[in-house]
Amino acid sequence: MIKVVLADDEAIVRVGVRAVLAAADDVEIVAEADNGRSAVDLVLRHRPDVAVLDIRMPGLTGLDAAAEIKRVGSGTATLILTTFAEDSYITRALGEGASGFVLKTGDPHELIAGVRAVAAGAAYLSPLVARRVVDHLSGSGPRLRAAERVAVLTEREREVLGLVGAGLSNGEIAKRIHVAEGTVKVYVSAILKRLDLRNRVQAAIVAYEAGLIPTDV
Repeated sequence: MIKVVLADDEAIVRVGVRAVLAAADDVEIVAEADNGRSAVDLVLRHRPDVAVLDIRMPGLTGLDAAAEIKRVGSGTATLILTTFAEDSYITRALGEGASGFVLKTGDPHELIAGVRAVAAGAAYLSPLVARRVVDHLSGSGPRLRAAERVAVLTEREREVLGLVGAGLSNGEIAKRIHVAEGTVKVYVSAILKRLDLRNRVQAAIVAYEAGLIPTDV
């Protein structure tokens, strides 16, 4: 079971998220919070696999809570709930420790997919979130720079980067390209180092900008 702590200051949103996740037979909500500080405390108490965090909460924002959860080394992945209006906030905070972003108004299946992906160590961006973030960041100039940036990677590294951007875990990438999972870990570490990226979410954005996401995932 994937154990989840859910945090949102709106009770009705928590009810909706709980109902969506209850439809997944491999997900269990172990605790709920109505603010960021309580979310961090509950993560430290329950050590869940994933914390699903509203981006705006009293006490600590979802991104502040994600950064704190990462800092204390709990081993919990964080998935941020967001709205279209917060795109620029997301782009400024991609390095704050969050593993993924899901739209509150998106397809419920994306929430389940996001929880499963970040629990498996992958990054996850709802397709509409990814598109809007990339549009916010991009234009012909940034996209050209992204293409030039990934040119330093080998063909296999670019393939792995595209699969990271598609939200695949190391294990899923290993099966797809027929190598050991440990080899994928080496590729991902090399990609992050060569592109000066802090995490898989930043890598996913570069993959989108550079047009590396495969269409058959």
